[in-house]
Amino acid sequence: MSRNRTVLSILLLAVIAFSLTGCHGAERKAAFTAPAHFDTTRNYTVVFWAKNDTNMNQTAIYEQAIADFQKLYPNITVTMRLAPDYARIYQDVLNNIQTNTTPNVCITYPDHIATYLTGENVMVPLDDLFTDPWYGLGGSELKFDSPTVEQIVPQFLQECAIGDHYYALPFMRSTEACYVNKTLVEKLGYELPDELTWDFIWEVSEAAMAKGEDGKYLINGQTTMIPFIYKSTDNMMIQMLRQKDAPYSTADGSIEIFNDDTREILKTVARHVQNGEFSTFKIDGYPGNFINAGQCIFAVDSTAGATWMGNSAPHMDISADQLVDFEMVVRHLPQYDWSNPKMISQGPSLCLFNKDDPQEVLASWLFMQFLLTNSVQIGYSETEGYVPVTLKAQQTEEYQDYLSRRGEDNGQHYYVKIDAAKLLIDNPAHSFVTPVFNGSATLRDTAGQLIEETAKGIMRKKTVDDAFLDDLFAKQSQLLHKLDKADDREKSLEEPLPGTAITLLCGLGAAWVLIIAVAIIRKSR
Repeated sequence: MSRNRTVLSILLLAVIAFSLTGCHGAERKAAFTAPAHFDTTRNYTVVFWAKNDTNMNQTAIYEQAIADFQKLYPNITVTMRLAPDYARIYQDVLNNIQTNTTPNVCITYPDHIATYLTGENVMVPLDDLFTDPWYGLGGSELKFDSPTVEQIVPQFLQECAIGDHYYALPFMRSTEACYVNKTLVEKLGYELPDELTWDFIWEVSEAAMAKGEDGKYLINGQTTMIPFIYKSTDNMMIQMLRQKDAPYSTADGSIEIFNDDTREILKTVARHVQNGEFSTFKIDGYPGNFINAGQCIFAVDSTAGATWMGNSAPHMDISADQLVDFEMVVRHLPQYDWSNPKMISQGPSLCLFNKDDPQEVLASWLFMQFLLTNSVQIGYSETEGYVPVTLKAQQTEEYQDYLSRRGEDNGQHYYVKIDAAKLLIDNPAHSFVTPVFNGSATLRDTAGQLIEETAKGIMRKKTVDDAFLDDLFAKQSQLLHKLDKADDREKSLEEPLPGTAITLLCGLGAAWVLIIAVAIIRKSR
């Protein structure tokens, strides 16, 4: 009997310990402090999350980078997990923050990082790592040729600052381009200008809607013609507002998108949707497929999507019998005022997650830096219309040779891809980014939804007037507020559980311990 009492006493002590520790949630990480030296006698595993959908060339770049890095650091094993899109990475990171199972390095967007930061010490601020003389950018103890801070394109690096700290390194950058069927523009009697305006786009789109007696469009002899298709309507709204110097949001997170300039943009969109001249990717499909089939004149997409544009594009989603012969040219996004052009800068960045072991974080930082080396930057940028984020890579003979071989083939040197990349290379001073804060990713979605819902309203035979827009603004504002609350769920990582929740969890834990105690005592008898 004394033995049973001893067992029961031990288990009761376990109940008390559980109530004093386990009921207060997971232990929070300490702020990261960089070690003085990297311990090469230990082995480390770096978990790397990246995005890839169907471009196997990009996967090959990642795999080669990992192999080359591990030759330099054989004690660091990098394991890669690929996601189909950045939205999946974003959601998975949020889920894993709650279970303390985040990756070490992740390719993501600053808007997403702003939400990750609501967890305490989840992310590593990079300011001190940038300037560390041994392991920082261009550090003396690195086993590879890392770019210095000054060799990163300043505008791209600034995009990675959130509040008073840097929380990311830029990985690749792109902007948006207008891919134009020049053949159809000239067939309509227009000369394609070097600098597109919104008025020109709308005027040509209107002219393209004429039909013959057989019901087919005169411009292409087909039953389908959508002159202007925009892939990313959130970018469309953001850029139109920026070109007008109209409010969108402030750096402190104030939402200003529901204004008169937005209202006028939506009325313009409604008018051209009404006439069949404009549509979006979400409504009708990928603009590249339409332009390659001769069913679209102006297709706006990322410069990173250049390899899908044109009847000789290396990537294609339609069959060969649907292709038409035409001359494809790449132009800047249309502007309201070409005396002060504005183009969005976008593209993935690299972020570093905090761990209990500072040496593991330092190993992850070394790999993260390696992705900015010339071989990785140039190799990845050549897969699509991305631009290397370092001046070090852009100014190499290798990359300049790549650009000079424009049109040499329809693969690596596909002319549309190189023309698209040059849009951003030649215009970093005209690029911009939107303010980053917890909820900015949701606001971006809202910007696109305003255009999408306006277009759908026309398709549902509704009148898009001030009353319609008042209602749309109210609904989107309410939805934005709800989604902001959902984004704020990560703040629960910083706050203690409510008393009722603590009591319930402790009670459940204690109950299980007592059940086990009774079972052990019965078995011992």
